Amino acid sequence: MNRAFNLERRVLLGATAAASLGFGSGMVAAQSATPSVSARLPRLSARVELFAHRGCSAQRPEHTLAAYVLAMHQGADYIEPDLVCTKDGVLVARHENNLTETSDVSRRAEFANKRTTKTIDGVKQEGWFVEDFTLVELKRLRAIERLPLVRVANTAFDGQYQIPTFDEVIEAVAAESQATGRVIGLVPELKHSTHHNSLGLNVEEILVKTIEAHTYSRFAPLEIQSFEVSNLKVLRGMLGKRRNLRLMQLVDAANMRPGDAVASGSSTTYADMISPKGLRAVAQYADVVAPSQRMVIPLDADQKLAPPSRLVADAHEAGLLVHTWTFRPENRFLAADFRSQAGENARHDEGSVAEMQTYMAAGIDGFFTDDSGLGATAIKSFA
Repeated sequence: MNRAFNLERRVLLGATAAASLGFGSGMVAAQSATPSVSARLPRLSARVELFAHRGCSAQRPEHTLAAYVLAMHQGADYIEPDLVCTKDGVLVARHENNLTETSDVSRRAEFANKRTTKTIDGVKQEGWFVEDFTLVELKRLRAIERLPLVRVANTAFDGQYQIPTFDEVIEAVAAESQATGRVIGLVPELKHSTHHNSLGLNVEEILVKTIEAHTYSRFAPLEIQSFEVSNLKVLRGMLGKRRNLRLMQLVDAANMRPGDAVASGSSTTYADMISPKGLRAVAQYADVVAPSQRMVIPLDADQKLAPPSRLVADAHEAGLLVHTWTFRPENRFLAADFRSQAGENARHDEGSVAEMQTYMAAGIDGFFTDDSGLGATAIKSFA
């Protein structure tokens, strides 16, 4: 794909692009009330931002160009490629480096000898791993639906799409932005940095080189995320504080530890990191904290929404934006307040929109969703 198009005219480079997605915005107060939130709480961003979780993964197999394109057509502000690394040092889009659940590798006899057991971030896994494949080998695989019993319709697309490289994702977003004149950001997640670096794959360096190789990713809104800490600190040192750049500290379950903490023997947990003191420490290297939505408004014993936690307020007090994950439209993933009677795997679009709006009222600055169309509806009708 030709990358020499006129980005200055069509993609609103630099400060204009960053401003259009809310970079550098002041606090905007929210209004009115929704279930479980007695009054709308303030957010830091000028507008709620929409992040396409692995593309539109509710309607296409995740991390395929088809899923990304659909999400862009639906109005996503940012496209999320989770990034892992091939044996020959190329970043590709997969949720995990274990290919078993998201590709047809188990049906490829030529790769049977690559099946192995590894320990990743302290967890023992069996399967086929991206870092054991060259890019040429990986391109022979095809993507499949990760949740075939839940998203049955998506299985119709099994075997149709290759595993894309990060370069290909950037080019796809740049092409869509050029075609529509709309600025679309990238929110790559660097997966398992400590594991990759132990294999001699410096994924931080590869990521920066890939970003710098494309005009679009040098100037369009870019938000780099990780569940680890040390890699974000390294990236801050490498990339500095660019106007179009934000770093996002992902937060997992409170009792869990970041992968680099596990590797180093540190006792630091995510609970430590989301305490007021911990959030102030995060703000020294990151711009955003990203907890699961249930850490913002937890569920009670009946799986209904409980009162909001102080996490959003504490994060904002530390100067951090809050981008939460992940909203999904099927009943099994919704709080009980928003489910229909159609069965646990049935979609409930109205319930999903209402759930997202409830969390928006709690002051979040952005959110990840598997269905960008519903996310766009939730934001547009949030009044």
